[in-house]
Amino acid sequence: MRSAAPQQAADVRATSRSTQWLRVLFAMFTVVLTVLSMGNPAAAQEGDSPVSDEEVEETTIGGTLKTRDAEGEDVFVEGVTMIVRLSVASDSPNAGTEVGQAVTDAEGVWRVALPTDEFVITGNSNTPTAAFDVELVEATLPEEVPLRNEGRNVLEGIEVDINETKNTLFPLGEAVENTDNTIEAVQLFVDGIKLGLIIAMCSIGLSLIFGTTGLTNFAHGESVTFGAMIAFIVHMVYPGRIFGIPGTSSLIFAALVAVVISGLSGWAFNEFVWKRLRNKGASLISALVVSIGLSIFIRYIFLYQYGGRARFYRDYQIQEKIDFGVFSLAPKDIFIIVFSIFVLVCVGLALQKTRAGKAMRAVADNRDLAESSGIDVESVIKWVWITGSGLAGLGGVLFGMTESINWEMGFRLLLLMFAGVTLGGLGTAYGALFGSLLVGIFIQMITLPDWFPNDMKNVGALLALVLILLVRPQGLLGRSERIG
Repeated sequence: MRSAAPQQAADVRATSRSTQWLRVLFAMFTVVLTVLSMGNPAAAQEGDSPVSDEEVEETTIGGTLKTRDAEGEDVFVEGVTMIVRLSVASDSPNAGTEVGQAVTDAEGVWRVALPTDEFVITGNSNTPTAAFDVELVEATLPEEVPLRNEGRNVLEGIEVDINETKNTLFPLGEAVENTDNTIEAVQLFVDGIKLGLIIAMCSIGLSLIFGTTGLTNFAHGESVTFGAMIAFIVHMVYPGRIFGIPGTSSLIFAALVAVVISGLSGWAFNEFVWKRLRNKGASLISALVVSIGLSIFIRYIFLYQYGGRARFYRDYQIQEKIDFGVFSLAPKDIFIIVFSIFVLVCVGLALQKTRAGKAMRAVADNRDLAESSGIDVESVIKWVWITGSGLAGLGGVLFGMTESINWEMGFRLLLLMFAGVTLGGLGTAYGALFGSLLVGIFIQMITLPDWFPNDMKNVGALLALVLILLVRPQGLLGRSERIG
């Protein structure tokens, strides 16, 4: 009986500590929810306030209508009528009401001034917004310039911030069909490199986490979404108002903030979730189930706060592609490729040359041997989580620049990350890079044959993964292990 008393006291203390950590974790999620609620750009809620005309400088929506001739030269379309209405999806009683019309000039430019009385401050946001629908009157189009997407002459739910000049895009003319399969293959190859570099940026952390802890983290995709959404909050909801410093309204500054906060979130989850599970001797299967649960929980937090509609960054949306002869890229795509290569090279040099990088590789190679050599394994794991989550957040920003920001963007990318990591070899950063590049290139190139549907390209990549693993189960750069 006497010996049981100290044990009971120890159990009580352990339970108390566990309760404290649960409270801390709950508080962290509350903070995340609060931040996301502040950035909720959904429809107007109770307490929304209108904006006075005195606060407005210029709030317009417009665009440029143009097509291309047989030589590939731009041809501006004049005399086309554009109608702007208050979005039918808005909560305003005036939804669907016409707010203005414009006719394109000799340079294809049109613009409509928007009424400010419909702009509201949504929730806790400091940026008044409103949503509009834009209709192109097809009857006013020249006969030789058809609308490329037939029946898509209305753009719905275009969000405009107060004092913003918003541009829209209507593709005109017949799509130019490329009959040269060589040129098309080169274009798809370059697009595949861009996608592969983004996947690699996101998956390096996933691979290092598996190598150092053995955890298959299904919640890693939410780190991608989290980074993209934090950048959206800083860039679109509070542009330039956080610190009042010039330049803080740019997407570059928002990306830096997103990387820092994503890295801190990785530290927090390791400290308050995964480290506790490791210390309590939880099995890898249990940790896997926890990661799946966290993935679903966080994903639906994003859905609850942001809704299911896709959103876009303000910067670098509409850009003319630069023609390189056999392929063409928009300036932002060139930046993504060059910047991704730079970051990945820096990560590779850090793993090879720095003391922390060598420690990460040592723990990933043999944890017990690294620990017996005097390496602080827990410290290494902490920095792996910080680095991996920061890179995932950065990858989310780059992925949001190429496509859109929505609540499940990271989950859609997660399967491709797993494919890249597994194909290259589990637990190695270089394997994740190599495998991700192959996956990105294969996803794009597989659409070259006309018989393969574009919507099935991700399935084709996963099928190729299965076939390769049947031949080389350890991955292309992985090492085979003896059992027994």
